[in-house]
Amino acid sequence: MNSSSSGEWLERFFAGKGFYIVLFLCAAVIGGSAWMLATGSSAPAEEKVEVSNTQPGAWTETGQLPSHREDRPLIEPVTEPAQAETEPEEEPAQEVFSEQPAAVNPVYEWPLQGEVDRFHDPETLRYDETLGDWRVHEGIDILAPLGESVYASHAGSVESVKQSDLLGTVVIVSHGDGFRTVYANLEEHPVVSVGDWVEPGSLIGTVGSSALCEIGQASHLHFAVTCNGVNQNPLDYLPA
Repeated sequence: MNSSSSGEWLERFFAGKGFYIVLFLCAAVIGGSAWMLATGSSAPAEEKVEVSNTQPGAWTETGQLPSHREDRPLIEPVTEPAQAETEPEEEPAQEVFSEQPAAVNPVYEWPLQGEVDRFHDPETLRYDETLGDWRVHEGIDILAPLGESVYASHAGSVESVKQSDLLGTVVIVSHGDGFRTVYANLEEHPVVSVGDWVEPGSLIGTVGSSALCEIGQASHLHFAVTCNGVNQNPLDYLPA
C-alpha cells in the first residue's frame, strides 16, 4: 500500500469509529494513572511496635533493637524502699549491787548467870588437876549450882545430844551460819532432842557433874562457841 492509500485509510478510520476507540483508550490510560496515584498515596504506613526496654534483649518486629531515647535510661534505677524508722532499743537496766557490809559477829545471850571460873585459852597449856596432865581450855567455865537452868544462847536447831567421855552430857546447837554453841557438863537427860528449834532463852537442860575431866572443879557449865569447826572465845560474842 502506497503512502497515498494509507493516508486515505486513516482518514476514513478516524472519520468513522476510530475516533471513539482512540478516545476510549486515552480515558482508560488517564483513569489507570489516577487509580495508581490514589492507591500509592493511601498505602498504610508500616506500623512500628515499641518494645519496653525493661526487658533486656527485646526486639522489634523488624528485628532491630529499639533505638535508645536520651530522655530515659535503658534500665530504670531501682530505688530501695525507705526503712521504717525504729525507736532505739533501750538498754536493759543493769542491776546495781550494793557493797556487802562487813560481817558482824552475832550477839549471844549468856546461857546462865554466874562468874567465869576458867577462860578460853587455846594456846596456853595449863595443868588439869582432875586428869593430872597439861592441856588447853577451849571454852569458858561458868560457875553455877547443880540443877541450875541452862538456856539457849542463840536461835538455832539442836544438832546433837550426846555423852562425851570427858565433857559428859553435851548439847550442840547449830545456828545456820557456820556458828555452833556447845553446852557441856549438863545433867544426864537434857530437855531437848535432835532437830528441836530453840530461841534465845529456850531451856536446854540443867547444870550437872557429868564432865569427868572437870569433876575436880566447883559445879559449873562448860560453854563453847565454834565457827566452821574452829573454837572461838565466847566472851567475844557475849554481852559484857
